[in-house]
Amino acid sequence: MTEQLFSELEEKMKKTIESVKKQFISIRTGRANASILDRIEIDYYGSQTAIKQVANVTTPDARTILIAPYERNMMGAIEKAIQKSDLGITPNNDGHAIRLSMPALTQERRKQLVKVLKKEAEEGKVAIRNERRTIVDKIKKQEKDAILGEDDSKKAQEKAQKFTDKYIVEIDKLAELKEKEILDV
Repeated sequence: MTEQLFSELEEKMKKTIESVKKQFISIRTGRANASILDRIEIDYYGSQTAIKQVANVTTPDARTILIAPYERNMMGAIEKAIQKSDLGITPNNDGHAIRLSMPALTQERRKQLVKVLKKEAEEGKVAIRNERRTIVDKIKKQEKDAILGEDDSKKAQEKAQKFTDKYIVEIDKLAELKEKEILDV
């Protein structure tokens, strides 16, 4: 029964890692990367929709993102959504497409991005720890209900801690790589 708990735990922790990776990708590094728009949604006929679903998003060069809406009437909504976002980029609308010119990052902005990165990493670690706490509570309940012995309970809790340590180290490695990417000029 505990093996099923651990397979569920590992699956949830892997999903948390994927979520953290997505958050890290959306933090811009000075190079044009269409994935920075993933978090931005617009009102598309009454429902919140990702920009990539209503427009063709390309990166023609290292410093430019080109957004060509499938419907011209969406230009204003896309432009407003980008302006309201925390990207810090002013969109240029030429009537056919929206261009985002990625400015070179200042050292101050890089430090701000590193703070955002560390906050996202910490949120990921908290999610991992919450998963551990949930499984440890289930293990303790099984011990209390005499499904597990005291020794088996201790071993299972130690195993849960090893899973937790493994995935926290993975988040730390991802954060370290992203921080290096942000700070490299």
